[in-house]
Amino acid sequence: MEKVNLAEKFSIFSEQWSPKIVGELNGQLVKLAKFKGPFVWHHHDHEDEMFYVVKGSFDMELEDGTVTINEGEFIVIPRGIEHRPNAKEECEVMLFEPASTLNTGNIENERTLKQLQRL
Repeated sequence: MEKVNLAEKFSIFSEQWSPKIVGELNGQLVKLAKFKGPFVWHHHDHEDEMFYVVKGSFDMELEDGTVTINEGEFIVIPRGIEHRPNAKEECEVMLFEPASTLNTGNIENERTLKQLQRL
């Protein structure tokens, strides 16, 4: 068992939209990512996702509106819900999701990451 220092882990990488694995529990992965700009519209057929903002803020765009997630807040996106994270400024986000979750969900493109780096 090792503790995880989020600030230290976030300082290790600079690329955006490239989640890094920092923990694992009960088939769920704890990931850290930096967001800036819009991601891709997508959904996950079988997995819910939780986005917790460690630093900054981002907009979670949904089919029926936009929710701003600020530092210290989180949102859970249920499976099947079309969504797109969009950050005006770089923000740091911790994600909780099943190990099977593909970052781009039902879409495969140049942003799809099938193997994630473990920090």
